[in-house]
Amino acid sequence: MPRPRCCPKIEGSPVAWVFKPAGVPKKDLEEVVLHADEFEALRLADLEGQYHARAAEKMGISRQTFGRILSSARRKTAEALVKGCALLLEREGFSTSLP
Repeated sequence: MPRPRCCPKIEGSPVAWVFKPAGVPKKDLEEVVLHADEFEALRLADLEGQYHARAAEKMGISRQTFGRILSSARRKTAEALVKGCALLLEREGFSTSLP
């Protein structure tokens, strides 16, 4: 039986929920979904410049799990940028008081 999945702590919150290429209607674009834990990993590692061990501690997960989440987030972000896809932030996992 696998271990139950732990819920990472999410402190950051997005300013917008969708990012897309200018001038192209969203309905005409492929979508890439970024989960709340991936958003938080990007924020901690790339925006705040925290080491993986410290960022993992803040999220309440192991360093290895943090690395996997961050790798997935970077791959999805790169895919959206390179292929011109819409990048959607999944609302589940963020505070309910967000817009």
